[in-house]
Parts: sequence; structure tokens; C-alpha cells
Amino acid sequence: MTNLNSPVFYIRDIPVYGDAILAPMDGYSDWPFRSLCREFGSAMSYSEFVQVERVLSKSKQPAKKLYYQDVERPVTFQLYGDDPNKILEAALRVQDWGPDIIDINMGCPAKSVSHRGAGVGMMKSPLKIARTFTKLSAKLKVPVTGKIRLGWERNQNYKLIARIVEECGGSLIAIHGRTKEQSYSGTANWDAIAEVKSAVKIPVIGNGDVKLVEDIEKLKRYTGCDAVMIGRAALANPWIFARLDREQVSPEMVKRTVHTHLAKSVEFYGDEDGQRLFRKYAVQYLLMKTLTRETRKQILKPMPSGEFLEMLNQVYAATA
Repeated sequence: MTNLNSPVFYIRDIPVYGDAILAPMDGYSDWPFRSLCREFGSAMSYSEFVQVERVLSKSKQPAKKLYYQDVERPVTFQLYGDDPNKILEAALRVQDWGPDIIDINMGCPAKSVSHRGAGVGMMKSPLKIARTFTKLSAKLKVPVTGKIRLGWERNQNYKLIARIVEECGGSLIAIHGRTKEQSYSGTANWDAIAEVKSAVKIPVIGNGDVKLVEDIEKLKRYTGCDAVMIGRAALANPWIFARLDREQVSPEMVKRTVHTHLAKSVEFYGDEDGQRLFRKYAVQYLLMKTLTRETRKQILKPMPSGEFLEMLNQVYAATA
């Protein structure tokens, strides 16, 4: 982890020792991956988002998605929903599981989320966001934060939403510099991130187009934000949190990380599911575009974790 003598910023009274954070990503920032990134230097652990209705049901999914170990603190649980009362009820329930922070996702662009009024869909209802944060900040013991986008293409109300989050008790705002319609395409708008930083006094985390180590400082200098979130670029290069670009990572480091990550995945999900769910990371780690079609097919083929590791070792030997 990043070893800094003094905090880079505070989320209310919680010190954060670092300025680069793994972004929450559904299906990717699970415990095996986010704990690995935390070890490399990600300054916080954000969970994958969890639907509030799942928390309020008897589903076992939330407990799995919100698992953490104390060494990862500060730990943020991210929730999403479209009903302020249900969001509050779910937040009160998961607060008992010991997170340091609870975050409300107001940025997911997926139709299944946004078109029901959750994720970035919430940004169409500023009053709903105001009610949500007023309720949460009054009832929760832990700080409440929010992650947003620019808004929808025809209604980029990010500055208004950021001010609402602050005025209604939010302790931090993270902003992805893209609209709902952009999803993950095009260029992130760093000017908008700078505008949010100028509009509020609470800490701001900037997100979008941080691909190289130098981009961390570039985004901070350009926008004045307190820290940056790194999402898709971290999938192929989790070592970015150790301030290494991908070409600086030796084959031996890749091999060591693959072994560690696979072991965590098998420990967490069991052998069959752990190996299956790990394959999408192996594709990223091994920079699959450089491999032959036959090798790619082999990596994606189901097999026990022991055979999988042996096969990966042969790939390393052939490509090193």
C-alpha cells in the first residue's frame, strides 16, 4: 500500500493516505481484485454496487459483494436504488457490517439501472437526490458520499447535483467526466471535473481517461481534484497503483500477480467458480492481443485451477 506520512485528504473525519483509487466496477471490482489493488496502493476499497432491494431481501449476494478485510480500510460500500426510503433502510442495514463510508451510485449508465431511475437516472431527479442525502446524513453514523456523471447529454446538471450532495450532508463527490449517452466511449471532460471542484468545498475525486501513471498528476493539476479514480485501465494494469506503467511490469511480476489473484479468487468463490471468474482478468493481464488465437482459446477454456496455472506457466515460458 501507499505509505504516506500524512493524509492526502479526509472524508469527514476519515483520513485517506493516497491519491489513486480503484473505481467501483460491476463484475470487476470484486473482493479478490480490489484487495489486490489495495495491496498495490489503491488508497481505498470501493465495493461493487449493490441494489438496495437485494439488501432488503434474503439474498446472499450483498454479503458476498460487500466482503472486506480490515487491512483494506477505509472501506466504502456502494449502493444504488431509486427510492430514498429504501436506500436509507438498506444503508442502515449494511452500516452494521462495519464500512467506513457509504456511497450512493448516481453514475451507472446501464439501461437496466438508469432507466428505472437509479444510477445516472437519479440525476434527472435533483429533489430525490436531496431527499436521499438529507435522510442518510441525518440517520447514518458513517459519512455518506456520491458518485455521479456529467448527467444526460441534454441535461448536464453535474454542478447542481454536486452542490445538492454537499448541502444535504454528503462528505465527498466522485465524478466521471462522461455523460450517460457516452457510457465509456469518447473523451472524458476534465473541465467539468474542475468545475465541480470549484463549486464545492468537500473533497472531489476525478474519474475518466487516467491510463498512465503520469495521468494521475495531470488530472489532479488540471482539475484541482483531491484524488483520481482508475477503472478500465487498472484491469490490464493494477500495478498503476504502485506507480508502474504496463511496460515497466516484468513478466515475473505478472506471473506472481496472476498466481496471487487466482489463489484469492479460488479461496473466495471455490475452485470452479474462482477459476471461471478469474479468466476475464487473465485475458487482461496477458495482453491477449499479442497471443495466438489458439492460445487465447486455451486460456478461456474451463479447467481446474491447477491445470489452469500450469497452462499459464507454459504461456509465460513461450512469451517471455
